[in-house]
Amino acid sequence: MGAPRAVWLITYWLLFFLICFGLGYPVLNRIDTSTAAGCFDSREYTRMVPADGEAVIDNQLRARVLVPWVARPFYRLANGRVGSWNPVAFGLLVAGALFAASGALILFSFARTFAVAPQVALAGSLLYLLNFAVPNKQLGCSLVDSGEASLMLALFGALFYGRFYLLPGIGIAGALAKETFIPIAAAAALGWALAEWRQGRWKVRQTLWSGGMLLAGVATFVVLQSSVYGYLVWPWQFAAQQRVEETGLLAGLAGVIADRQFWYVFAWLLPLGAIRLMQLPGKWVYASLAGAGAALAMGAWNNAGGTAAYAVFHAIGPALSLSAAQLLASGAGNISGRASVGPITSHCPDESRESVPEVRE
Repeated sequence: MGAPRAVWLITYWLLFFLICFGLGYPVLNRIDTSTAAGCFDSREYTRMVPADGEAVIDNQLRARVLVPWVARPFYRLANGRVGSWNPVAFGLLVAGALFAASGALILFSFARTFAVAPQVALAGSLLYLLNFAVPNKQLGCSLVDSGEASLMLALFGALFYGRFYLLPGIGIAGALAKETFIPIAAAAALGWALAEWRQGRWKVRQTLWSGGMLLAGVATFVVLQSSVYGYLVWPWQFAAQQRVEETGLLAGLAGVIADRQFWYVFAWLLPLGAIRLMQLPGKWVYASLAGAGAALAMGAWNNAGGTAAYAVFHAIGPALSLSAAQLLASGAGNISGRASVGPITSHCPDESRESVPEVRE
């Protein structure tokens, strides 16, 4: 008799966590992320981890509290006990690995409902973790992107399993992680709803829960931003502050796509993932595309350049990773001379089904 499903889920989560910790290890004593090129915001986040740390200069970054909050107890545990390791970097790395591993487990779990073989689901999760965006930004720069990325996967999981009552909580957590989560998640939920509506499966209560996610996220955003700025900040005021008016929207969009950071993330993921992307459940594809579109629009709005690539990855990276795994698995079958892995077939649970798919040996 095989091991219980919970044992396998814990095993996979521990595997993903240790992989993430290893990928981010250089931040502990080889790289000072507070001064490293490409990790500019890290200095601000490292000040947020110790309860008695220096005041954060950038008000916008002070509102991204989720990952530093999670990192704080691990910093306290490590402070004075980890030798040459930087205890603040340790706390942020553990927090980042917790979020990244949890996101990978969510991807693996609901991929098992429509992947032809379990090895495809596992390969998709590993490709996701090994993308440039994860070790180099979520883990290797002491940044907070892992919170937004994992909560996008939590959003997809809640929508996929019909756990709509989780959406307001996801909205709050996402706003605590990073303000960009709110428009990306709203666009993704809208894309999912449109796909469901076309099939006649979207219901009023799902609209209410999705609206609750948006309202909860916006309310959290207003409270956070108002507390750090010292006066009431509305979302449209914040958006206006981010606008780079001297750069047109098309020029800003071109700047995102032409930047080398964009292609660090998508150079192999986009061509490999796009080929079989439409074999995934349509509502997940539409949600991912809508979220990626929102991320690109924000990048064009504030002329973010290549840094917008990571938000795009948070939205569509999981789907592209699983699609690429399916393509590569079929190619491996052809190389070995054995039967290749067949196309992905969707077995999406309906709203009344609450059980999580069983993980088999």
